Amino acid sequence: MDAARLIGSTRRALKETRGEGELLAEAWQAQALAEAVIRHLVPDGTGVKGPPAGPAPRAAPGRGAALTEVRNPAGALRDLRELLSELGAALVSAACSTEDEAVYWQCIEALDGAADRRDRVCALLREAEVAPAQERAQ
Repeated sequence: MDAARLIGSTRRALKETRGEGELLAEAWQAQALAEAVIRHLVPDGTGVKGPPAGPAPRAAPGRGAALTEVRNPAGALRDLRELLSELGAALVSAACSTEDEAVYWQCIEALDGAADRRDRVCALLREAEVAPAQERAQ
């Protein structure tokens, strides 16, 4: 399945979450999807700035495992950047509003993972946007 479709599904699922448990499950799904897109675009990890983010250990096989192609790499990276930003805002809101310390720390852990993946997506997006400009200049 194409990245754009999977990102759209993840974005809809994130908007429909009810409660911290569902939000955390979607957070791990979004991170697994981001990792799958990154691995699809850069299988050997070259060109990805920063340390590799660890796997999203809590994500059950799902949307990330369904990825088969990335038809529009720059568009997929932009959509992922927005998804991970929306996820970050939702996790901050959940962390600030919960009275359960365990849920708070789970939100913080998920937020860290989402931020790491967003940084990697942004680095790839910058490279994707710079390459065409360099080619036009030649």
